[in-house]
Amino acid sequence: MADFDVVGIGNLNYDIIMLIERFPEFHEKVNAEEAFFGLGGAAANTISWLAHFGLRTGYIGAVGRDEIGEAHLSYFRRIGVDTGGIRVVDAPSGVAIAMIRGEDKRIVKYPGANLLKDLDFNYLSRARHVHLSSNPRETIVDVVNFANSRGITVSLDIGEAELPPEVERKVDYLMMNEDEYRRKFGSFDLSLSGAKNLVVTLNGGGALVRDASGNVHEIRGLSAEVVDSTGAGDSFDAGVIYGILNGWRLDDAARLGMLLAYLTVQKVGARSAVMPLEDVIAAAGEVGLNLPFGRN
Repeated sequence: MADFDVVGIGNLNYDIIMLIERFPEFHEKVNAEEAFFGLGGAAANTISWLAHFGLRTGYIGAVGRDEIGEAHLSYFRRIGVDTGGIRVVDAPSGVAIAMIRGEDKRIVKYPGANLLKDLDFNYLSRARHVHLSSNPRETIVDVVNFANSRGITVSLDIGEAELPPEVERKVDYLMMNEDEYRRKFGSFDLSLSGAKNLVVTLNGGGALVRDASGNVHEIRGLSAEVVDSTGAGDSFDAGVIYGILNGWRLDDAARLGMLLAYLTVQKVGARSAVMPLEDVIAAAGEVGLNLPFGRN
């Protein structure tokens, strides 16, 4: 039996988020209406949800020998994420600064220690499933090939990374948004992706999923007043991963992902909405989602 249900691989950042009425002009200072300071990193946000849901989780990444690095390690240990795959290095921890005005978001990132993470394949071999987000092409290729050779399933939030077709075909669950898909394949034909299962979130809400049998389902979005979309995609990924690891159909897993994204966008900060599974089950009932909790 694997030691971990899921191991995440990705960045560990400190997020500074400011909600503003307008963006500053050249050499101008403006006051933020609201600000949020907290831990972030795409795959780390996803793992935070899964740890709260009771899954056995681990992480591969890197932090600096600074207060931010200590905060990441302390938080993960507190929620039950194994930190044995996280390097502590002589470089500043990563930072992401976002200015948000309505739907317009502008982000500056300093990767810092994130560039120094090492792939520990002995650590990876202890996983049942691996989730990657915000990783360079070389890391994705090495992890997908290793996992495929060991019978470990992989979910990949690919972003703008380019993958050889032979590697993409080994990805069990490929996740991206509509714009990323159009840029990568030149159209919105879901059959163009060679991944075993495909999940594409749609502009304006909702998602399309194509399972390994070629069945395509449209998932309707949930209407919410968007306060901050930071981390919504990471929350969506968490719902999909929880569902598939519990034997749900891909469309039901994507509906759970939609619910977690819906909860996330109503708060400021990527992890502000993270909650235990029983609270998510209650939230599903409140919005009329019939999901197979406890029926796997």
